[in-house]
Amino acid sequence: MQTDIDPRSLIGRKAFDRAGAKIGTVDEVYLDDATGAPEWAAVRTGLFTRDAFVPLEPSAFVDGRLHVPFDRALIKDAPDFGVGRHLSPEQELQLYRHYGLDSATPSGTAPDRDFGKLAGHEE
Repeated sequence: MQTDIDPRSLIGRKAFDRAGAKIGTVDEVYLDDATGAPEWAAVRTGLFTRDAFVPLEPSAFVDGRLHVPFDRALIKDAPDFGVGRHLSPEQELQLYRHYGLDSATPSGTAPDRDFGKLAGHEE
């Protein structure tokens, strides 16, 4: 995902799965503690349902819409950690594994496990 985008501009935007089906609306954006880059979005999947965490990399923000390259069913089955709190390293690893992204770090480097801060909140 483009790194120069203000994460606050994602809030309230519609999110779509790989087939172009609407997933829901972005409720919150979580930042990498080490870099400050947007890392995860919490997407409200319906009026009376929960927020599902989706990875912002390899998602794309195009024409004011978040396009997530995963199937809707996989997104809705993502682990539910609630929103408004810091994601722990363990929770984040669970999300990476859920999306099949646990091998995303370059070989020979340690994964960055210090991230998950809620955008716009100071600790």
